[in-house]
Amino acid sequence: MNKEEMNRYESFKQKFFHWFLAFQDDRPFSAAAGELLALLKEELALEQAVFYLYDPVRAAFYPEAAAVGTPDARPIAADGERKVAVVDAGGPHMAARLFFMLSDETPAMVELVYRKDGGFDERLLWEIRTDLARLFRKLSAVLQGEGEEKRYGQLHHFAAKIHSSMHIDVVLEEIIRTLQNVYPSFTYHLLLSHDNHLRGNLPIKTLVLDEREKQTAALRAFLTGQVQCEEMEAPPRSVLYAPIKGVQAVYGVIEMIAPYAAPFPKREIHFVSLLASTAGSALENAKLYEQSRRLVADLQLINDTMRQLNARPRLHEAIEYMVSQIQQSFGADEVGFFLFADGKRELLPGSTPFFFDHRSEPYIEWVEKRRQSGNDILFAGDVCVSAFGSFRSIMAAPMQQNKETKGLCIALASEPYRFTFEMFKLLESLVQHSTLAFMNAMLREELEKMVVTDYLTKLHTRRYLDEVIQTSMGSDAFGALILFDIDNFKQINDVYGHQTGDRVLVQVAETVRANIRDGDVAARWGGEELAVYLPKVPLSDAISIARRITEKVREQTIPTVTVSCGVSWWERQGCEDAKQLFKRADAALYMAKETGKNCIFVHDDCHLYKV
Repeated sequence: MNKEEMNRYESFKQKFFHWFLAFQDDRPFSAAAGELLALLKEELALEQAVFYLYDPVRAAFYPEAAAVGTPDARPIAADGERKVAVVDAGGPHMAARLFFMLSDETPAMVELVYRKDGGFDERLLWEIRTDLARLFRKLSAVLQGEGEEKRYGQLHHFAAKIHSSMHIDVVLEEIIRTLQNVYPSFTYHLLLSHDNHLRGNLPIKTLVLDEREKQTAALRAFLTGQVQCEEMEAPPRSVLYAPIKGVQAVYGVIEMIAPYAAPFPKREIHFVSLLASTAGSALENAKLYEQSRRLVADLQLINDTMRQLNARPRLHEAIEYMVSQIQQSFGADEVGFFLFADGKRELLPGSTPFFFDHRSEPYIEWVEKRRQSGNDILFAGDVCVSAFGSFRSIMAAPMQQNKETKGLCIALASEPYRFTFEMFKLLESLVQHSTLAFMNAMLREELEKMVVTDYLTKLHTRRYLDEVIQTSMGSDAFGALILFDIDNFKQINDVYGHQTGDRVLVQVAETVRANIRDGDVAARWGGEELAVYLPKVPLSDAISIARRITEKVREQTIPTVTVSCGVSWWERQGCEDAKQLFKRADAALYMAKETGKNCIFVHDDCHLYKV
């Protein structure tokens, strides 16, 4: 070891002391290593100095920092157990390669490129190797300590922020933001199941849970709740999968793709695991909060639905309302209600038109097969299009009463995974509660067929009215029909309640009965509509009676209501039947409702006009 070499190396050590005092510990390791190499190059009169890290996947050292410019040197294969190696670098240059351990699990190497006419003594190279190993290890430890402090500070900030929010989207956004701050050169994805309907531009991918597919590392992380790592071949990358795990379940997986292929250090795996567990706890709290809100909303939906169904005594009206409610609440495209009776399946009126078409048969058969096989889960997120049709999501709920299946409700959607399992359970509850209303509506209609008096108004039933008109048109010379509809009756129910609405209906019925002859027939036509048939009464008298009744209704009801009237009339030479008489009266009533209400329209066999 000559004196000049020693002097230059001692000068490097002295200048390193001054460099270290001015060193900024918030810089990346590669930048700090580059400054240290530049100082070494200057003091030892080197052509270049490059720092390498070992990649165990490719079994080679790859450049990490250089004294001059970017580290664009080519990778160098591992050289067995050698600590110092001097090789010909081509041309007038030689290269001394100094191998050492940067940490317990990370081999490193420094390559010193110098001119052949200015070589180094082997003892000096060993001394430089020993010193550089200590310097780089201490430099790495200092920067790693600072980095760890910052990272765990960010983790603390992350935990505080996500635990202060009860919104799932906010939690997921903060996961990505924190990862981008800590690992800016990595690529991230959140792997979530189909049940997560989220908005925004989050990097979310669907986590496929299919037993037929090969189990991936991501799926293993989700199922086991343990961190999984794998290596990509093209391009070569290392990928880490960290489960977002709470106390009750695993809610997804964080996918981290490194910009290189090298095993993740244990400290990085530990940090990402902590972040994912913290996120899992916050996500679980957010989900529980949303579930509680959804439960309250579900109970409110069931309560409102039952109230509306009880206000619709006719079965087809109740079915139509339920179909509309299911479409609005669940996003269903088609809804069908089926009744089981005498070993047959009957499609109920009010179902959407699709179920009246033969194209619905594959979906109905699918539900029936699962039901008959004892499978209570009548739900599929994505059925095979080729075997069915354009609808991908399907769920069905039985209509049960006293543990007996009375029927079935089927809901379809064209979008795959449109229905969540929570929606399916809510549909079951909704249909279960509504079944009683349906059965009551059916029983009511059956009873109405058996009696001639309406249970509420005490007027005759529509069936009885039909029979009277048919008899009159066969024996009398002429007659008139008046239809009454209580104006804004729905508002009465909404404002005062259904009991008040019923009382108003009774008041109107009593007013009608008090203003007709004993031989006339007053009937409840349906809902808030009443009808009066006047046998052997000319049209002019029928109009007078309609006027008298409308005036009395306005004067005598509490709260005050008005009625709209439609009048039709027949005579024997007209050759019309009861159906036409009803149709003309209904058209007149429609015009009365459409042109301001609280008025009378007449539809004789030729004209439709207001009186």
